[in-house]
Amino acid sequence: MKLQYNSPVILTYVLLCCGVLVLDMVTGGTSTSLCFCVYRSGLSDPLTYVRMFGHVLGHADWQHFFNNVLYLLIVGPAVEEKYGSRNLLIAMMVTAFVSGAAHLVLAPNAALLGASGIVFMLIFLTSLSGMKKGCIPLTLILVAVFYLGQELYDAIFLQDGISQMTHIIGGLCGTILGFMMRKGSRR
Repeated sequence: MKLQYNSPVILTYVLLCCGVLVLDMVTGGTSTSLCFCVYRSGLSDPLTYVRMFGHVLGHADWQHFFNNVLYLLIVGPAVEEKYGSRNLLIAMMVTAFVSGAAHLVLAPNAALLGASGIVFMLIFLTSLSGMKKGCIPLTLILVAVFYLGQELYDAIFLQDGISQMTHIIGGLCGTILGFMMRKGSRR
């Protein structure tokens, strides 16, 4: 038996996240600050656009990294198999951009980094698996109620330094993109 690189987008993404965290440690946080977290900066700064996508590669520490990576590795390969590597990569880039842009507009006084928006996008894409034409999966409704309900509660009542807005945006991106990819697959 030999090892199989069975989920190229997810595995490459996890390796990139790990590499960025190691680079963060080597540079004393400078690399993450420059390229791998979103915060208010001028639109004339070219790194603003790098950060709009790069923030999903950065993590605050190993615990933050492992919390996201476990979900990525559990949910990601099935999503990649269902929707395809190319579609998954596009969905990840869209989610990164939308969550980064929303953060710049709605939370300008904080920095955003981590893969949790991507994780929530994957969870919602998974909940759409097995969707039949003309039907809304009950799993989607339950995931929305439990996950988004918890995130809304946390956003209102907790001050925990976690961006619930990014989780919600990731879930919305996963839902919208899942329906769009479903329609595209029927043509």
